[in-house]
Order: sequence, then C-alpha cells, then structure tokens
Amino acid sequence: MRNRVFFVRLEGLPDDFRPQTLIRRFVINGTGLFIASVIVPGIEIGDWQSLLAGSAIFAIVNVLLRPLAMLVSCCLIIGSFGLFILVVNAALLGLTAWTAGQLGLNFSVSGFWSALFGAIIISMVAITANMIVRRPGRGESGESGRA
Repeated sequence: MRNRVFFVRLEGLPDDFRPQTLIRRFVINGTGLFIASVIVPGIEIGDWQSLLAGSAIFAIVNVLLRPLAMLVSCCLIIGSFGLFILVVNAALLGLTAWTAGQLGLNFSVSGFWSALFGAIIISMVAITANMIVRRPGRGESGESGRA
C-alpha cells in the first residue's frame, strides 16, 4: 500500500483569506477592542476569554458582512463623503456585541454612540497597525518588485 501525501497550496488565496492576514486581523482587532473598552465608557469586556472570542467574532463579521454592508450602503457612503463608513463599522461592532451576548460572553456595547466611538478607536488602531506592519510593495523599498 502506498502512502499518499496531501499538500495544500495557499498561493492562490486572495490576500483577505490567507492565514497570515487573518491572524494579523485577529491581533489588530483584539488590540483595538481592548483599547476601545478602556477608553469608551459604554464598551465592556469582562475577561480575556471574552476579548479573544469577541475578537474572533469581530474578525468573522468583518470578513463576511462588511463587504455586503458596504455594497448595500454605497450610495450613502458616497453621499456622505465616506463618513457613513463609521456608521457601518458601528453597526458591525454592535452586531459583534449582540452575537457575543447570545453566546454568553461578557462583552457588551451599550448603545449607538458607544459603538460609534468604539468603531472610531478600532479603526484608528487598525490604520496605525497596518501602516506599521505593511509589506513593502512595488517601488516602496527601491526595488522593482520582481523576484
């Protein structure tokens, strides 16, 4: 009997679904959620297990529902010069808190304004972290980008 080996090639995956990207998003979202819970009065995260599970839920919500929410609200986003994105992010944070509550986690957001300010904090953390860990692209490091 021959042994068969099965290899999974991850080269063809879009950047959003690569394991490195998902892990980076998880860490950045967790950091943003923690900072938001410290700064924003209406966001409560009880323990580190709720923070980890809430970060995972938030990452899944962002990967699956954010593109759909952006598509549905594209006219409002354009009409508000992009400010409606903050409302979409607040709704996704509220959905994350609702889902965490349904799962019995100690993770809550106490209203729209808390969700909005929390979404702003999380977005600022994500932008800053992505600027720090960004891979050099074509022409940024002085190379032509070819291997």
